[in-house]
Amino acid sequence: MTKIMIVGAYGAMAQLVTEKLLKETDNELILFLRQAERLAQYQDNPRVQLVDGDVLATDQLATAMAPADLVYSNLGGVDLAEQIASVIKAMQQTGKTRLVYISSLGAHHEVPGKYGEWNEQAIHDYLPGFRAAAKLVAASGLTYTEVRPAWLTNNDEVDYETTQVDEPFKGTEVSRKSVADFVFNVLTQPDTHRNESVGLNKPNTDGDKPSWM
Repeated sequence: MTKIMIVGAYGAMAQLVTEKLLKETDNELILFLRQAERLAQYQDNPRVQLVDGDVLATDQLATAMAPADLVYSNLGGVDLAEQIASVIKAMQQTGKTRLVYISSLGAHHEVPGKYGEWNEQAIHDYLPGFRAAAKLVAASGLTYTEVRPAWLTNNDEVDYETTQVDEPFKGTEVSRKSVADFVFNVLTQPDTHRNESVGLNKPNTDGDKPSWM
């Protein structure tokens, strides 16, 4: 049995991963988030530990992280680099080595053409944080998987393809359910995608911007 810590556990993707892990594995979960009562549906689940905390409070994060075998970060925001720095420090303090974390397309200037130009403008405020976080993780000595999804949809489908960081990003969209499936697969097979940055997109969605824009 594996114990997985999910940081930023209230996020939509994190909740999909949580449900999939609880239904399809016997793993135990540490769900770390602000206002843990928002996930009160798990408070009586013997496989779930809810932790109400601030990711920037590194010592508090490390205390919660101590029993975990793997760490999955679903964090985001313009201060992502600061948050990831705290996760890295907590992992180093507790001797944890395996990190899976959500990033974004464009984190490595890998999105080509007009779509790349549009994406740079659309998430201009967030890209510096994604890029700084990626550099911090790569230099940390941790074994990591960086997940770079295309623009997210709530479509009820698992349909995706992957690209590596040295390949041009493909497609404009991908479902949250698809990203959760990929994350689930890495968390349950942690020897896969080691020290890789993986782009995720729905096949045949190439264009200058997502279809709904």
